[in-house]
Amino acid sequence: MKINKVKNKVDFISQEHEILKFWEENQIFHKRRKLNSGKIPWSFIDGPITANNPMGVHHAWGRSLKDIYNRYRSMCGFDLRYQNGFDCQGLWVEVEVEKELGFSSKYDIIEFGIEKFVNLCKERVIKYSKVQTAQSKRLGYWMDWENSYYTMSEENNYAIWGFLKKLWQENKIYRGNDVVPWSGRSGTSYSQMEIIEGRKLVSHRAVFVRFPIKGRNKEFLLIWTTTPWTLTSNVVVGVNINLDYVKIRSKDGSIYYFANDNLEFQRLEKQFSDKKQWIDGIPKLKTIAQIFKERGGYEIIDIFKGSKMVGWEYEGPFDHFSAPNTKGGYPENINQNSSGTFSGVMQHQVIDPGKDSIGADIVIAGEGTGIVHMAPGCGDIDHRIGKKLGLVNIAPLDDQAFFIDGFDWLTGLNATDKDTINRIIEDLKNRGFLFYAEEYPHVYPHCWRSGDELVFRLVDEWYINMDWREKIKNIVDEINWIPEWGRDREHEWLDNMGDWMISKKRFWGLALPIWTFEDGSFYVVGSKEELKEVAVEGWDEFEGKTPHRPWIDKVKIKHPETNLIGTRVKDVGNPWLDAGIVPFSTLKYYEDKEYWSKWFPGDFVTECFPGQFRNWFYSLLAMSAELEGVAPFKTLLGHSLVKDESGKEMHKSTGNAIWFDEAAEKMGVDVMRWMYASQNVEHHLLFGYGAADEVRKKIITLWNVYSFYATYASLDKFSPENFTLEPKNMTILDKWILAKTNKLIGFAKDCYDNYKVSELMKFFELYLDDLSNWYIRRNRRRFWKSDNDKDKNTAYMTLFVVLSDVIKILSPVIPFVTEKIYQNLVRNSVKDAPESVHHCDFPVSNNQWTEDDLIMKVDSMKNVIELGRSARNESGIKVRQPLSTLYYALEDDKIASFIDQYDNIIKDELNVKSVIRMNDGDGLISYRIKPNLKTLGPKYGKGLAEIRNLLDSNSAFELVKEIQLKDNIKLKNGEYVLSREDVFIETIANNDSIAVSGHGITVSLFLELSEELIDEGRVRELVRIIQNLRKDAGFAVDDRIIISWNLDGRIKTAFSKFRGYFFEETLTLDILEELKEIEYEGSFKIEGKEFLAKIKRK
Repeated sequence: MKINKVKNKVDFISQEHEILKFWEENQIFHKRRKLNSGKIPWSFIDGPITANNPMGVHHAWGRSLKDIYNRYRSMCGFDLRYQNGFDCQGLWVEVEVEKELGFSSKYDIIEFGIEKFVNLCKERVIKYSKVQTAQSKRLGYWMDWENSYYTMSEENNYAIWGFLKKLWQENKIYRGNDVVPWSGRSGTSYSQMEIIEGRKLVSHRAVFVRFPIKGRNKEFLLIWTTTPWTLTSNVVVGVNINLDYVKIRSKDGSIYYFANDNLEFQRLEKQFSDKKQWIDGIPKLKTIAQIFKERGGYEIIDIFKGSKMVGWEYEGPFDHFSAPNTKGGYPENINQNSSGTFSGVMQHQVIDPGKDSIGADIVIAGEGTGIVHMAPGCGDIDHRIGKKLGLVNIAPLDDQAFFIDGFDWLTGLNATDKDTINRIIEDLKNRGFLFYAEEYPHVYPHCWRSGDELVFRLVDEWYINMDWREKIKNIVDEINWIPEWGRDREHEWLDNMGDWMISKKRFWGLALPIWTFEDGSFYVVGSKEELKEVAVEGWDEFEGKTPHRPWIDKVKIKHPETNLIGTRVKDVGNPWLDAGIVPFSTLKYYEDKEYWSKWFPGDFVTECFPGQFRNWFYSLLAMSAELEGVAPFKTLLGHSLVKDESGKEMHKSTGNAIWFDEAAEKMGVDVMRWMYASQNVEHHLLFGYGAADEVRKKIITLWNVYSFYATYASLDKFSPENFTLEPKNMTILDKWILAKTNKLIGFAKDCYDNYKVSELMKFFELYLDDLSNWYIRRNRRRFWKSDNDKDKNTAYMTLFVVLSDVIKILSPVIPFVTEKIYQNLVRNSVKDAPESVHHCDFPVSNNQWTEDDLIMKVDSMKNVIELGRSARNESGIKVRQPLSTLYYALEDDKIASFIDQYDNIIKDELNVKSVIRMNDGDGLISYRIKPNLKTLGPKYGKGLAEIRNLLDSNSAFELVKEIQLKDNIKLKNGEYVLSREDVFIETIANNDSIAVSGHGITVSLFLELSEELIDEGRVRELVRIIQNLRKDAGFAVDDRIIISWNLDGRIKTAFSKFRGYFFEETLTLDILEELKEIEYEGSFKIEGKEFLAKIKRK
């Protein structure tokens, strides 16, 4: 067996396709499953991806995290289910099918035929589940793709029936009449969970409207609203009885009432100045005082409490319409709060609406006027107040958001259409009700699928009474939330949520198993078997069909107790019921309790945080709390959003969206997965090709380390099977890199176990620098030398052990490149090695290589070297130019002794001739410390003078050492604690030297140059030039060369002194006056003179 030589240049993307083929042809995934079959189970529950469009790069983040932790657990020997899920039902699918058909409303669907439409929805789901399956495989996402679950399946739908049946038996299901968010385009309502998903920053025409006060000549209540269409349905106005209200007289003698604080209130001042939550082109909002001044000014007559206004009656702007004058509210068939004695117009008065459910005032000062127009048929808060006070409902809109009969010229117009709003405002102006109109930017709910503005409509919907929320809250604390604040966020949602609206007036989705009867009762069917038992009509036609509309609609049942015949409600279910039931439906809760018990609760779930507290996480928790009273999973990992590199939301319309297929074939999947794994899940991922290029460099560095080993191991026919590492043959750097690798193994296991892969990736990047820039670079000559002695073989074996562990550690994150490396590095070197890196066990720490003390010593030596480089950079003298002496100072004698023992490494790295320890850093460097008044002022105020004195009176050197080691300075026994940003530190080096300090170490370089040092620097420059010529010529790193050139003068003299050094560094065999055959040539300049070099390989 022999390892193959590897080229430095690699096409990672084509390599990924090779690996995919290798996995498929050799059944690598299935063999991994077989290896773990029957072992301890580890249960991952997949949150279903919406099978509605191709996958985006935002989907790939969550799917990468899922695969990373699955692969790791598999390497640890756990048995996994590997079941992927597809979310199939709901408005998101319907809207896309509607677009394909060119439909503009749900009535087009009815005309087209519900059965044909539902079948098209199913076909779309099947189509895109196949697309997403292929994309997921391209991502390297290992799943049992022949066993994915679909939320449209019978198992899933009937499991929800069982859940709803249990709630119904507990009297938790009810039909409620409420004002809810409604999409006119989609013709359906939105639950409290869903409304936040479609919030958008938009501009509306807001209006200040004056309501005439009855019995008072030219006196008006000043009202403000961003939804002028709701004025048609006004019933009352509300004030805060404890606020001060102002009475002012305008130039024309009219009297106006509104909150005193609002007169000069700077409306949306911060949003305008920060240009956040603002729309370009909209001017700064005017204060109410400004508006009055533009109309000729005003005079304050009186200021009094709002309680004085309660009971005042007024005239509404649309009281001439028939609807507001209809007793009992309008339309007559809606569920009203009043007895039918009063109309909306008859109830026009000022009220005290009081406080909301959490004790906050409903009417407050600030935006608006402090007098709130209320329409119980058009607003959810207004409706609750209306119920409490017995106010009538006026519901002006139909299910497409058009005005119904009873609203005069508005009948048939769409409430959210800009033309409708403009006509309403013009009408208010013509009839003397309009005071002022403006463009007002604010966040407003939209349909998160169709995009239209939501309205609030009074409708009948089906609800789950959530008075059992404490059952849910009790299990929230059983879960390991990552990040931890997720627990508090979920509790916050549970504390403030309302009842769960579970119905939608649509077509494709869970058929709510609710049958209603002529006596007003309803019955919930809990299973397919029960449906067959109680069915009296339509069963034969339904049997063999899925439980969806329209087939299920044909089944009528007999009530088991009353014997009345019932019809199923036409509503479909909230889609989060579909996803929330999966720990039960996919784990065979109703069919095989033994199987369910094996895999429940899940060990791990992960999804995108924003919104899921109200959606999937909530539905999972609620359904499990009800069915079993326990948490459905043990650990929940939430991650943020994927945005573009500038931090903007990715949208197709703005041209900044990156599709998965594009990213996979341009940047490569391993690059994408590295980006996902490295990102702190609490922060949004800024995704793009710039960031990808930086990640690719890191993977290339890993590849180059492997390529370096493979190249020389192939040349020397090195076999790890013929060699064992012996400490006596190992260099200090061999032991150090093995100790570092051992530490990496332990840290990696901890990170994977605790779902902190981003911390692993940060740690690994530092490790990779140690491996590449320290171990490999410092040991190159051991691999280059011709003798295959113990030292060389020890270097080979050390690097083999290190690389073998590294690729196993990283294989869950970058499965493709690690597989490619493994196949050559291990399988071509070790007989009977596992077929794939993904069949290997996760590495285990080896106590033989645990040397924390050595790590600390070598790292301290590295710090000396890095400080020396920093000093060189400050001096402007390149490392190629030798210097005579480096001085260093540190307190730890053991570390100093180690540095002195291995000072040859420092000499070589920094190109200095001697390394000398000084007992006191004061002899190398001095400091001047000044306080940062900008940061210290707010913290300590009057104490600044004392802080300045304390900084001056204490040893500056000791203070600097303290802040380097502890990140702060404590003065006056800790009364003052100064961070790094609280002080300015000025460094002062001694003559002919430059000094820097850090990590408790001070380093000084002596800068005076002798002629000998200058000559050596010239030759080192020659080495650099010839190395670049080799690279430009495309020579291999191990190629020996012959050179001819035209050196003369000082450069030639310098070369003659250091000829041996030059030959060793450049692998030069000879220098000839003339080369007959030239492979490459190039000109170069040294000290202003140009020379020509010609090179060829031997």
